[in-house]
Amino acid sequence: MKKFHSAGILAALIVAMPMAVTAQERGSGAFGPSEGEREFSISGTGSGDQDFDSGSFGVSGDLGWYLRDNVVLGVRQSVNYASIEGENLKDDFWNGATRGYGNFQFAPTERMRPFLGGSLGMIYGDGVKDDGFAGLEAGGKYYVLPKTYLMGRVEYQWFFSNSDNVDDAFRDDGAFAYTLGMGYNF
Repeated sequence: MKKFHSAGILAALIVAMPMAVTAQERGSGAFGPSEGEREFSISGTGSGDQDFDSGSFGVSGDLGWYLRDNVVLGVRQSVNYASIEGENLKDDFWNGATRGYGNFQFAPTERMRPFLGGSLGMIYGDGVKDDGFAGLEAGGKYYVLPKTYLMGRVEYQWFFSNSDNVDDAFRDDGAFAYTLGMGYNF
């Protein structure tokens, strides 16, 4: 009887050990940001009109601050280059966009963090009308190391010169911006 009792205790400990380790890992926040940390990311970007007939490529950098473990507010700067050829048109264009952003990150696993958010800013440069824009965005971050992640993001931006044409701009004057990059929490 003593053997069965000892074997039962040993079996219970063996079964409980992985659960304790998993609970400890989840509680320690091994992957991802903590409240008060910052993030920096650098990404390759692209944009296209609603029909994907024309577009550009560039670089984007983000600097964000975590208000909570899953809420980040920040500033994003993009610089884009386009070489456009068309009927009676052949030219190179440079443009940029500066915007504030806010994202809410979900945490279905320790490493994968999908997010939803929005942005508000300005676009300026060659070949674009200097305008304001608002955007909705969705994406995900996958942590390859405790504080280092790979990221993918898609934004839908609509452009407006004043508040009177915001509603029409969402339907008629929107553009997609897609990004792949990497970042670091510190």
